[in-house]
Amino acid sequence: MTYEINGASRCAVIGHGSWATALVKILSENESEVGWYIRNPEVLDHLLHHQRNPRYLRDVRFDTSRLRMSNDLNDVVHHADILVFATPSVYLKSSLSGLHESLSDKFIVSAIKGIVPEELITIAEYFNRHYAVPFDQIGIVSGPCHAEEVALERLSYLTVVSKELQNAQILGRKIHTDYINVTHSTDIYGIEYASGLKNIYALAVGIAVGVGYGDNFLAVLISNGAMELSRFLEQTYPSARNTFASAYLGDLLVTSYSQFSRNRRFGVMIGKGYSVHAAQMELSMVAEGYYASECVMQINRRYEVNMPIARAVHAILYEGASPASALETLTKELI
Repeated sequence: MTYEINGASRCAVIGHGSWATALVKILSENESEVGWYIRNPEVLDHLLHHQRNPRYLRDVRFDTSRLRMSNDLNDVVHHADILVFATPSVYLKSSLSGLHESLSDKFIVSAIKGIVPEELITIAEYFNRHYAVPFDQIGIVSGPCHAEEVALERLSYLTVVSKELQNAQILGRKIHTDYINVTHSTDIYGIEYASGLKNIYALAVGIAVGVGYGDNFLAVLISNGAMELSRFLEQTYPSARNTFASAYLGDLLVTSYSQFSRNRRFGVMIGKGYSVHAAQMELSMVAEGYYASECVMQINRRYEVNMPIARAVHAILYEGASPASALETLTKELI
């Protein structure tokens, strides 16, 4: 029997970072009550007393009467039907460590554009393998959408993905606002992996900027990244997907060019000579492309897709290659 959500299904967001905060803002405009799991007691206390997240999107003020906030994960899960996960992938396991409530009757939504470190699998695959959540109970929210612009209510586009289009459409109505346009898809595999791959290419762009390459080269690098992304998806999981759509190409473009892109900023530091550890400390946020790089290279040992950009990024991050030398070699492989 196909799992179905409906308009009355209760939503909760897991995480209190910038994207989690933006999603709570969006959902609270449509839902009478939104659950919110906030692990950090100081952040929770500040929200309860001042209606603002003291660490992220501080200008967003919440109507806390519409929020069910708690640092008790099991309580939040118990009272929700749809769980939207928006923690950095590196913290997913720890955020779930105290979970005792069953997920068997929940619809899981990943808003995490990353790979589970050590597991080297996507968020959807993680919930399927470790929590036995069927793929028809898993959705994705993705697209070229930075939390900072959501906070400013600048027009943005999100794609909601589910194996069952009806579930994607119902969830889409919950996040549609005057400033959020929504499209729908059933390509869970393609959009989730595209969300991880674009972080690698944005990181490559940042490295190129840090080394000293200009806009002319960046345009070539990004267009080759788009082709590389398409090749990977087609050879690992063929589908009639359109990788020119905003959830694929649009997300790649905004992550490569935006001032808000943490993967680009991380890459810039690497290009300027920072070590990986120093760049991570300086950024103070998770650059998902770092973990995606290792995952994609391991997967590609089986498929042998031609991925010179991803290979160069991996060599720089994991094999000690010089950014300048690796990019110089890469320039001979781009078209």
